[in-house]
Amino acid sequence: MAFTVAIDGPAAAGKGTVSRAVAAHFGFAHLDTGLLYRAVGQRMLEGTDPVEAALTLRAEDLDREGLRADPVAQAASKVAAIPEVRAALLDFQRAFARRAGGAVLDGRDIGTVICPEAEAKLFVTASAETRARRRFDELTGKGEAADFDRVLSDVRTRDARDMGRPDAPLKPARDAVEIDTSEMSISQAVAAAIAVIEDRIKERNDHENG
Repeated sequence: MAFTVAIDGPAAAGKGTVSRAVAAHFGFAHLDTGLLYRAVGQRMLEGTDPVEAALTLRAEDLDREGLRADPVAQAASKVAAIPEVRAALLDFQRAFARRAGGAVLDGRDIGTVICPEAEAKLFVTASAETRARRRFDELTGKGEAADFDRVLSDVRTRDARDMGRPDAPLKPARDAVEIDTSEMSISQAVAAAIAVIEDRIKERNDHENG
């Protein structure tokens, strides 16, 4: 039986970690839709037209090295603002969402555009400063040189681009439950998400058995 969980939110809010944990808990398939845009962004950096890259995206493109690098993340945000790129990736995401056995999709427009009929919708967020600190710690933890003020500026710039784009801007779905992870541990954020989804599953079961 299909059951779709849509999890949206800005960069470094924890939505990927929460999504993977939720999918594992319920035995649902998981799709990090940001990887689709990162793969397109990576190919754009290599010289491919972004729309062409989206139309010809292959499964192996999602497994390439370097997709988590910051230049690719910035490129992903830029190609995600191109309506033709979003349109090219729409059908793939919707088909994944309705697969048998349940699915969790995380991104920036899952609950608003990709799966507006999702049974459960979450918006995972955190303050810009908190998200910048997490990204800074991640970079320095890997031995990379990083400047906190520059990281914070990049986070705010990406937020402005994601929230301000005319096509599918980043925003909570009207019926999404917001989870602010600024002061939460990972386990607390995951528990909050699981509780919301369990409520939605119960509501659907009650409705179907009603």
